[in-house]
Amino acid sequence: MIISTTETLPDKKITAVLGVARGSTVRARNIGRDFFAGLKNIVGGEIEEYTKLQAHAREQAMQRMIEDAHKMGADAIVNVRLTTAMVMQGCAEILAYGTAVKLS
Repeated sequence: MIISTTETLPDKKITAVLGVARGSTVRARNIGRDFFAGLKNIVGGEIEEYTKLQAHAREQAMQRMIEDAHKMGADAIVNVRLTTAMVMQGCAEILAYGTAVKLS
């Protein structure tokens, strides 16, 4: 599966647009991470626990988007975007979406 943030692919022709492929995950903080994050907040610097949590969530959302595109019979996903939104305090959704297409 070709994944691209651009609308077109070099040397490829899009023959059909199949629709929007999407994948998401909702993640919540946990007490252990919050404890260490609170300590880091006092000292300053990167909060690695949250960085890892967000990175894992992005990868899971991307994988779910790819699975959605496979179900549509896509060869590629173009114009891929990622977004995040707070669902409630301490809980965020990561959404990956793009246009599922067939290539010639």
